[in-house]
Amino acid sequence: MRKICLLLTLILCLTSCKDHKTRYQIGVSQCSADIWREKQNAELKMGAYCHDNVELRFATAYDSDKRQIQQIDSLVATGIDLLIVAPNQIKTISPAIDRAYDKGIPVIVFERKTSSQKYTAFISADNYEMGHVMGQYIAGELQGKGRVMEIMGLKGSSPAIERHKGFTDALKAYPGIDIVATLQGDWTEKSAYQATKEWQTQHPTLNTQHPIDYVFGQNDRMAVGARKVLSALNPNLSTKFCGIDGLPGENGGIRLVRDSILDASYIYPTHGDKIIDIALDILDGKPYDKETLLMSALVTRKNAKVLLVQNEEILRQSEYLDQLHSRADTYLQKLDTQRIVNWMAIGVIILLMITIVLLYLYHLKKIALQRERVVSTLWNMDTTNIQPEASSKPLPDDTKTDSDEADEVKPAAVSVFITRFKEVVETRLADSDISVEDLAADMNLSRVQLYRKVKAVTGSSPVELLRTARLNRGYQLLLTTDLSISEVAYQVGFTAPSYFTKCFKEEYGMLPGDVRQ
Repeated sequence: MRKICLLLTLILCLTSCKDHKTRYQIGVSQCSADIWREKQNAELKMGAYCHDNVELRFATAYDSDKRQIQQIDSLVATGIDLLIVAPNQIKTISPAIDRAYDKGIPVIVFERKTSSQKYTAFISADNYEMGHVMGQYIAGELQGKGRVMEIMGLKGSSPAIERHKGFTDALKAYPGIDIVATLQGDWTEKSAYQATKEWQTQHPTLNTQHPIDYVFGQNDRMAVGARKVLSALNPNLSTKFCGIDGLPGENGGIRLVRDSILDASYIYPTHGDKIIDIALDILDGKPYDKETLLMSALVTRKNAKVLLVQNEEILRQSEYLDQLHSRADTYLQKLDTQRIVNWMAIGVIILLMITIVLLYLYHLKKIALQRERVVSTLWNMDTTNIQPEASSKPLPDDTKTDSDEADEVKPAAVSVFITRFKEVVETRLADSDISVEDLAADMNLSRVQLYRKVKAVTGSSPVELLRTARLNRGYQLLLTTDLSISEVAYQVGFTAPSYFTKCFKEEYGMLPGDVRQ
């Protein structure tokens, strides 16, 4: 009963507390769809779970400038409170972002830059630094001499521009390294495959007579696409491949490095939860940084195994939390529906509580009636007025013996007999080995005589009355002592607590433990 009341109180509190919070609608415009952005979207959702007044609206442009511009304008038209956007290209998406900003909507630009300064906050890793570190890594592995190829991301996107500049700036210090080709991709494996295939067709002997030592794909998928082309032409290929993203999971860069498909990758952090925190700081009027650079790290075969274990455990926990929050979401959605008719819901809850109380009282009354039935048995009878049962039939004349003559049940002797029988039973109650023969012997009767006399007076057998007496004593001990259920069972003559519990439930309609509640 206490748990039910607490649950109902909690529901009322949640219903009333949520009314005082301002709800925010946040639009998220993703320029493309890939495993990196799937991970980031999942983190955005997880971040929103920590703030029960946030609703996210996602839109994906699938690398189309036109589609992303339309989606941003549509999100703004729905009345969002804040826009989170990853521009497909630097210049083409800026006008749509500017329109949102000019309408007073805060804008967080993440991962990719815009050509305008009309944004509220920017958050990303350092793409120039990533390209620079990858260039230094490759130069170190080649000891300053070799042939490399670069495959760039989407033309006009800020990460592609900055990673390329960082990579070429790093290699300028190594004149012995020749950049054989810089191919144009669009961040997809297919684009890198096609670009590499075309280049290979144009230079059929370069890869065999003068093989490429390293291929730098500006993300892991493009590095894999190039590898499929070059390894198909030369099964004994010695070329090594590097990328950027360093995601965990089945097709992620960390696992590809661990399995020697890639030689190295670079973790490009997603941090959707951090983006949500900044968004809420902006909306709540709290201090925030206009520019936020995320930390990242190089992944090689030396650390890939450890990083994979750590990240996959984080992913596993995140998926588990996501399942829990999905259930919570369903519950909260139902709760929001109830808030529309808040006072009606309170009335329903009150009626429900009254119904539960009445049902509980009915249950108690039912138990009390069952107990009264037991009380009306031998151990609570007025033995001074006991009469033989009307249905008792005298023994046939041909079965009576001399001793049986004394067994004729006479009203005057019933009280004395019953009182004596009660005394004998209560004296031997704790003896689990007692039998009807023992009870009969204590009363100086034969087993048959005792059975007939008890049956004639009460309608029950001595064994049934013995069990009733034990259960009655057990009930009293449960009410008046702190003995455990097992201790009570043994004290009233039961050989096993489980059998005591079974008999108790049959007799009283409840478990022994329910008595003390």
